[in-house]
Amino acid sequence: MTGSVHADGSASGSTEMSPEQRAPEWGGDQLADPAGAPGLDGDLLGIDPTELSNEDLIREMHSLHRTRLDTLRHAADSALANHLRRTAELETEYLARHPGREVDPSRLRDA
Repeated sequence: MTGSVHADGSASGSTEMSPEQRAPEWGGDQLADPAGAPGLDGDLLGIDPTELSNEDLIREMHSLHRTRLDTLRHAADSALANHLRRTAELETEYLARHPGREVDPSRLRDA
């Protein structure tokens, strides 16, 4: 079976959007408007990745990747959406800082 059923009862198939693309549509996600969410402010959503040192950026990415499966399988939709957003922010900043990063030849596939 390639499809799944959302909380609203709608089905999705393998040609649907990725979880990253669906994140804004998940119901009850207060992260879309942090100012309107009770008890949330910008600090709880994380430090701007451009303000992190290289060491802190790596540490933050390591933490997110370590908790990825648990968040995907067991966290609330809003927590998963926040996790996806934060991971994208940190990885985008890493790639901006290291555009010529070394690629391990053993990780390449024949075309």
